[in-house]
Order: sequence, then C-alpha cells, then structure tokens
Amino acid sequence: MTSGIMRTKPTPLTGQSNDLRRRVIFFAMTLSLVTYIDRVAMSQAAPFVARDFSLTRIQVGWIFSAFALAYALFEIPGGWMGDRFGPRPVLLRIVTWWSFFTAATGWAWNYPSLLATRFLFGAGEAGCYPTIARLFQSWLAPDERARAQGYMWLSSRWAGAFTPLLVLWLINLVSWRFAFQVFGLLGIVWVVAFWLGYKPTGQPSSGAPASSHRVSWSVFRAPTALLLFAQYFAVSWGWSFYITWLPTYVLEGRGADQSVASLLSTLPLFFGGFGCLAGGLLIPVLGSRWTRARARGALGAVGCFAAGVLLIVSLFVEDARVALVVIALASFSNDLALAPAWDACMDVGGPWTGSLSGAMNMTGNLAGFLAPAVIGYALTWSGQNWTWPFVLSAVFYMLGCLAWVSIGARGSRDFFNEL
Repeated sequence: MTSGIMRTKPTPLTGQSNDLRRRVIFFAMTLSLVTYIDRVAMSQAAPFVARDFSLTRIQVGWIFSAFALAYALFEIPGGWMGDRFGPRPVLLRIVTWWSFFTAATGWAWNYPSLLATRFLFGAGEAGCYPTIARLFQSWLAPDERARAQGYMWLSSRWAGAFTPLLVLWLINLVSWRFAFQVFGLLGIVWVVAFWLGYKPTGQPSSGAPASSHRVSWSVFRAPTALLLFAQYFAVSWGWSFYITWLPTYVLEGRGADQSVASLLSTLPLFFGGFGCLAGGLLIPVLGSRWTRARARGALGAVGCFAAGVLLIVSLFVEDARVALVVIALASFSNDLALAPAWDACMDVGGPWTGSLSGAMNMTGNLAGFLAPAVIGYALTWSGQNWTWPFVLSAVFYMLGCLAWVSIGARGSRDFFNEL
C-alpha cells in the first residue's frame, strides 16, 4: 500500500438507532425520486421546447448532453465534498442549487440560455449519488447497504417511469415552462424536510469522521477501479437512450401518437426499477453462498449480456407494444448491474466511498454526455435509421459484461493490494 493512504477497517455500528437508519434510507429514496423527476422531465418536454425555440435534432441532442457533461465533470468534486464535509451539509446545498436551475429551465428565452441552465442543473445534481453512497457507507451495515441501494434506485427508476405522464399532463394543463418550476419546488420541499428530520448523533460505522481522510489518487488508478469505471460507462451508454431519445423513437420510429408514446416510454424505467431491486436483494443472498465480489460480478455480467441481446431482438419485433416490452426487459437486465456497481464502491472505497463512486458515476455520465449527441448525429446522417442506437448500445453492453467478469474474478480484497 502506498504511503499516505489510510484504510479504515469497519467497526460495529455504534450510537445509532433503527430509527436513524430508516431515516437515512427514507431520505435517500425520496431524494432519488426528486432527482429523476427533475432529470427525466426534459426528455418528455423536448418536442415542445424544440417547437418553441425552432431547434434542430442536433440541437436537441446537445440540450440532453449539456446536462450530462456538467454531471460528469462535477462528479468527483461532489463525491469528495461528501467525504470531506459529510453528507448533510453537502446535500442541503446541492439540492437547493439544482432545484433553482430546474425552475430556471422554464425561464430560458433562447437556445444558449437553455444550454446554460441545463449545464448548471447538471453541475448541482452531480454530487447527489456519491454523497448518498457515503451516507450509506457511514451508517448502514454491508447487507443493509446493498438493499438500500436497491430501494433507492427502484425509486429513481419509477420516478423516471411516471414522470413522462406527469410532465405531459402538466404541459397540457399549463405549459412546459411552468412544469419545470413545479419540479424545482419539489426539491426545496425535500431540503426543508431533510434539514429538520436528519440530525444524526453517534459514531458512523466507518469509525472516523469523513474529514480525517485524505484522498489518494492511486485509488482511481487501481485495476479494479478502472474496471468499475468501464462497466459503468457501458451500461450508462445503453441506459441514456431510455431517458433521452426513447419517447422520440416510439413517436417517430414506431409511429405511435403522443399519448401512446408517453405511456410506452415508461415501460423500460418501470421494469428497470425491478432490476434495481432484484440486484440489491440478490447480493446478500448470493454473497452468503459465494462471496460478495463474485455475486456482484455474476449479476453484472448476466445483466449486461442479457440487455445487449434483448435490444437486438427488439429490432426484429414488428408490433410496437411487444417491442417496447422487449426493450423494457433489456432495461431490467441493465439495472441488475446497478446495485452491484454502487455496492462495490461502498465495499472497497471505505473512507473514499464518495470520491470513488463519484469517479465511477463520472465515467457513466461521460457516456450520458456522448450518447445523446452521437445518436442525434447518427439519425441525421443515416436518414432517421433507428437501428444505430440499438447496435451501439448492444456493443457497449457486451464490453460491460467482460468488465464484470473480471471484477468478479478479482474480489474485494484485491483492490487495496493494487494501490
């Protein structure tokens, strides 16, 4: 182990009640709901925004990508702040920040101002999940962490699933501008509730205050960490299609009307929620028979492989509804890998959980930045040939499968031996 690196060994949970642990999970789940309502709203509002601002297909792609670029760039700083200053003050500040810029999306007056607000919105959301991971690592036992990740990501996916219907209803009732202001208000309500309801006492399970740990950059160079980054890039490339271009694909590529497209586009995220939950619940079960590292590797590899195969199969299904069910099953498989990825960061990251998970989420959101723009260009250059997004995603899923096989083979202990 290199000099200057401190590894804190887990200690028994002390000074904390079941009530506190339930509050930790509750606030994580509700924040995940708010996060994905704010994030997914743009995919449904995009046709209305494009009409009002006379945007091209490529410009719409860059609106999606502006958020993802900021989200990626600020992941490591956001995770580091969670490690350094603790989850409570960081979450209070970043949720306030992104809630303001969610509302500000509705105040945009032209294309550049819309790009700016989406970028600043992404910068705020970037620290959310790494900081929550640090919260879980501090206050929950290992098996609780995996299940909590499953519950939290279930909340996020289902928020994303039902947001299109909510957004369409609000847009038809008032306007897309007012809808974003409503969603911004939800975040402020969460901030007030968290400020009043989460005031931890006692000693975290990590055994030391977050501020006593100095991050070593060798953490990010370890082979296991690099494999975690690679698989998250792969699954995020495929998944980004579901929350950006999928409603447009259903509308244009499958010929559905607006209301049917909104309903069908919820299926992948709805099924994905079950995948998140299954991954979180299966890790402790399989880990008791094998090891946690092998359990994570198996779930991740199977999920990526199945997602890639199912996406290709969906191209050969003529009925739009059946095709969307197949795509939804691909999303379920994609999300089997989600809880294992974050559980791995909490397992091996220790006092650097926020920084490590932030780096992993950064690579995933680099994919989220690239994929929407690449798809926009591919559709333009290929004459609206929708085969390309599915083939590209399938290729990345197979690469993710290979990364998970290697992660499972290495195990958790090897991580610190690699530093």
